[in-house]
Amino acid sequence: MRRRVVVTGLGCVTPLSCDVAELWKAVLDGKSGIHPLSIIDTTHHKVRFGGDVANFDPGTAVEPKEIKRLDRFTLFAMYAAYHAVKDCGIEFSKEDATRCGVILGSGIGGLNEIEEQMFRLFSKGPDRVSPFTIPKMMLNAAGGNIAIHYGLQGPNFAVATACASSNNAMGDALKAIQYDDADVMITGGTEAAITAMGVSGFANMKALSTRNDAPEKASRPFDADRDGFVLSEGCGVLIFEEYEHAKRRGARIYCEILGYGGSCDAGHITAPDEQGRGAGRAMSNALRDAKINASDVDYINAHGTSTPLGDKAETVAVKNVFGESARSVAISSTKGHLGHALGASGSIEMILSILACYDGVIPPTINLDTPDPSCDLDFTPHQPRNRKVRIAMNNSFGFGGHNATIICGRLD
Repeated sequence: MRRRVVVTGLGCVTPLSCDVAELWKAVLDGKSGIHPLSIIDTTHHKVRFGGDVANFDPGTAVEPKEIKRLDRFTLFAMYAAYHAVKDCGIEFSKEDATRCGVILGSGIGGLNEIEEQMFRLFSKGPDRVSPFTIPKMMLNAAGGNIAIHYGLQGPNFAVATACASSNNAMGDALKAIQYDDADVMITGGTEAAITAMGVSGFANMKALSTRNDAPEKASRPFDADRDGFVLSEGCGVLIFEEYEHAKRRGARIYCEILGYGGSCDAGHITAPDEQGRGAGRAMSNALRDAKINASDVDYINAHGTSTPLGDKAETVAVKNVFGESARSVAISSTKGHLGHALGASGSIEMILSILACYDGVIPPTINLDTPDPSCDLDFTPHQPRNRKVRIAMNNSFGFGGHNATIICGRLD
């Protein structure tokens, strides 16, 4: 029999706020975290805006001597994990360390370090490349450093499935607890790909919006005038815990994680299947895993990146999976507020999906001024909506054709 898994702690780093309560309020208030980029020089770039966390200070979570030894994506994870652990009130010193682990996702990992050391290599020679290069850039650095900090000896690995990374990571964390490999898992995703190369690479493949004159209006999921996604950065960390374990220590429980499903389009390396067949399979697999019907879902936090092909394909997928109930389920994309944080996006959106259940509010899709006729479902434009959310679905789809869906449910 599978064990029940609940969420007991939340932590975040986003361009709107690095505090979960403040983030939630800003999202419900319809605020945008998209602005002219300041962490890189964009003078010669085609795209000069995004969702950078400009004034990020890891000092409360990381010792000063360690900061220079960690890439930005790991610093994000350390900070968000610190606040998630604090939020859940767990004392790992009193836990069986072999029953506690970390599974985090990241699409790219230490891109900042890669760029910096490549510059050193070509401008100053191989002897000037930092000895910290590999430990900083490797994709598993975030999870490894968190485990070292808290002394966690349970399951620990990194997941890299582009923009589906954190949903896949959370799915793996769910299974680790369900099948008795762990009692507590730190999970989610982290990404810091706003670098000169990151912005250039996405811009040159024509994936990004080019609205340099109106950054806050650039990410417009499901809108007829959308012209690409907005690159962002950040992190979402969640504490997954076995239900009875959480009850015994008197933990505050946000919700239960009910199911997880994944799939692959096996088609194009960047473009989604136009009929949303892979995305639909991920949703159907998650429903089957959760042992619920599509009509039981009250809210979908859509992948909704604001790309012409992606938003249309996701709409088709929802229609195919939900059938008659597709028009009654509330849907929104919070990427209008936050942009697209790639491998971290699913975990941040999972936090927002959980809070939708916990507080009974559907977050809005901002900038949805002119609905695309091919995206004709209830995408909650502009304003939040009070609604009892018993069950919420969170979708993430990534380059490579990766699709991952997580379903959570309210505990009454």
